[in-house]
Amino acid sequence: MEVFDIIIVGGGPAGLTAGIYAGRQNLKTLILDKELAGGQAREVPVIDNYPGYEMESGLNIIEKTKKQCLKYAEIHEGEMVNNISKDGDLFLVETIKSKYSSKAIILTTGTKHRPLNVPGEAEHLGKGLSYCATCDGMFFKGKDILVVGGGNTAAINSIYLNDLGCNVTLVHRRDALRCQKVLEDKLIENNIKIIWNTTVDEICGEPLLSSVKLLNKDGTKSEIEVNGLFVSIGEEPANKLATNLNIDLNDDGSINVDKNNRTNCDLVYAAGDITGGLKQWIVACGEGAVAAISAYDDLLSNDLI
Repeated sequence: MEVFDIIIVGGGPAGLTAGIYAGRQNLKTLILDKELAGGQAREVPVIDNYPGYEMESGLNIIEKTKKQCLKYAEIHEGEMVNNISKDGDLFLVETIKSKYSSKAIILTTGTKHRPLNVPGEAEHLGKGLSYCATCDGMFFKGKDILVVGGGNTAAINSIYLNDLGCNVTLVHRRDALRCQKVLEDKLIENNIKIIWNTTVDEICGEPLLSSVKLLNKDGTKSEIEVNGLFVSIGEEPANKLATNLNIDLNDDGSINVDKNNRTNCDLVYAAGDITGGLKQWIVACGEGAVAAISAYDDLLSNDLI
């Protein structure tokens, strides 16, 4: 069985940055990602707050990062990790394809899209319902769509879809948005309609989505005919591997780490959105770098390298 100094689970901004920093310390490093490296970063239509890049797509930035990382680390895409366990002084990492051993682990598993949990959601996924505006937006050009949410992601998706030529309506459960002021201003500039104090009650259509039933805070029900629904109500921590290792979690399910991105489990670290806090690309990269440096320091002090 092949033994690595560090195995990083997750190939998003945090994971790829950790791979760069670990590899530059001459550590034998493997990154495992269940899909394509980049994760949800690939779905970001436009980024204009990452230093050195203006109005750049998440896909372009992540591909450049991946190319840089490949100089220092091995990357296995489409290889989901099923379990991590302690195997003597090493960690045994079991994937859908193979088994590996590692001296240290960095978890950068990120988050998964939070569902609405309403009738018709599962049935209409890929049939008018989507969690990814970048992936599916072009299919709805010139059509009526709803975007659900009130944070940065919902605002960004609404603006992006509007720019594509979709007829966008934003539905938010509160009476004020939670997104950055600059995004709220752009929504107003683009005359994007907002339905306040309202949640999605049911998703209808056979077989394709054709309408959405809404429930207002005052109890009023309504139904609106649309061709598409984009759900942007946040994410949930992908913490299954952490719980298997008995790693301490925060109240929101994110992994609890110290200032050096160490967990309560020796030689296990976490970085990026999985640690909670401010979910920003630059924060994930910073945490990935810190986690890799902490892992190197700990391996060195324990005479493991």
